[in-house]
Amino acid sequence: MLVELVVENYAVVERVRVRFHPGFNLLTGETGSGKSIVVDALGLIFGGRASSEAVRSGAESARISAVFEDSRGEELILEREVFANGKSRAYRNGRPITVAELRELAPSLGDIHGQHDQQRLFDPAAQREILDAFGEVDLTETAGAYREWRAIGEELAQIGKEEQERLRLADLWAFQKREIAGAALKPGEDALLEQEKRRLANVTKLQAAAAEAFAALDEGDDPVRAKLRVALKRLEELAKLDATLAPTLESLRAAEPLVIESARDLTDYLDRLEADPRRLDEVESRLAALDKLKRKYGATLDEVIAYGESVAESLAKAESAGDRAKALEEGHAKAALDYTRAAGEVTAKRREAARSLEKRLAVELKAVALGGTRLSISIEPHDWSASGADRVEFLISPNAGEEPRAIEKVVSGGELSRLALALQCLANASARTAPGRTLVFDEVDAGIGGAVAEAVGRRLKDASARDQVLCVTHLAQVAAFGDHHYAVEKREANGRTYATVEELTHQRRVRELGRMLAGERVTPEALKHAEKMLAVP
Repeated sequence: MLVELVVENYAVVERVRVRFHPGFNLLTGETGSGKSIVVDALGLIFGGRASSEAVRSGAESARISAVFEDSRGEELILEREVFANGKSRAYRNGRPITVAELRELAPSLGDIHGQHDQQRLFDPAAQREILDAFGEVDLTETAGAYREWRAIGEELAQIGKEEQERLRLADLWAFQKREIAGAALKPGEDALLEQEKRRLANVTKLQAAAAEAFAALDEGDDPVRAKLRVALKRLEELAKLDATLAPTLESLRAAEPLVIESARDLTDYLDRLEADPRRLDEVESRLAALDKLKRKYGATLDEVIAYGESVAESLAKAESAGDRAKALEEGHAKAALDYTRAAGEVTAKRREAARSLEKRLAVELKAVALGGTRLSISIEPHDWSASGADRVEFLISPNAGEEPRAIEKVVSGGELSRLALALQCLANASARTAPGRTLVFDEVDAGIGGAVAEAVGRRLKDASARDQVLCVTHLAQVAAFGDHHYAVEKREANGRTYATVEELTHQRRVRELGRMLAGERVTPEALKHAEKMLAVP
């Protein structure tokens, strides 16, 4: 139950603190006085959308604080601060929380019903939601089955669209795969062939240079090996006389085997080195073939090999697309069966809920002076969706003997208000919600008056026996049923407009009802009438 609401720097409110009570709480005031500001502020506490336009001119932020109390007397304090830049912050018992967490808390605290709820009754989707909420229809399985069926269908459709392109590309991929695979490529092959090509193309130069190097090492007029032996002999003699030359001698001795080994390697190289024009042609032809592949499929041989692997994979997928389509078709058929079963269960629950809602609503309609009105709920097959395969429509027969027709075709504004109120009261009194919540009705009595307004007021009074009711109204017949009455007024001071909310004493309440009955000029007759209205139990 809402115990206290504090509104600061919100719209035309500088600061208002209102203490609410159990039962039926009324908010009244002249048109434009700001009655709905209290409702809008409470909407922010329930996680409604914040707007910088709501911040009072000249203020940095607007702040709303609400104190709720449960049946054990424990308090819950919720706060919402809206800044001039449009951002907002929320708090629970002084600790920051997200706006999403506020929205999660809201259903356990209460509901706000306004005139827009009446207009929603024209929408079949909204009517379906009302029925599902009443019947506690769970759409989880149906929605999941629908998503699965639709996803498979979309993939099948995409495969069908891509069929022609897939066949064209499959031919191209097959050719590319054969061309690359036929080349039997090896990683690094082109680098080795380039090296072999340079050797074959320069055999004469290589032979001459290798022979000259061999002669310099081991043969010829003055070879390195002979000079090395002379140097070793002299160092051996010197080392005997000067031991410090021993390391140099050892280094030179180590060089001799290297010279001998190098001369032997050159001999082997010269034996292998010979001109081979045929092999040179083969190498050049192979390199030309590799260059052609690199121009088509990649800058390097590794890239060509990778591309070949890629087209082979694409070709395999293309060739298996038919198998994939067949598997998808089987899965699509199974998903359709799953959806049909789940949606059928939803339809059955809706039909059961519809019969129950029709019966219980008949009682509620009598309470709001619509006893002659009969509501029937039509459930017909409809396109598949996550919400099932039904089209739910509320049909109204306002008078006995008349065929039920769509709501928007037969009900007046006042009748629509009462129908919305009956549905709201029925939903609020259901077993799904615990008693003691705060139910806010913002001018749901629009378009009615007289005895009908009295019936609506009585129904709201009845609802307040279970839940706390806050009602913004412009009808004295409704206000007369309130347990606690608050007047909202606008005043000007120092060039600024201020809205105030004040709980009325009995005497001031009589005058407020008199104003609501008579208008700006309150007559003695209106005051007497107001006294009588308040005296009626």
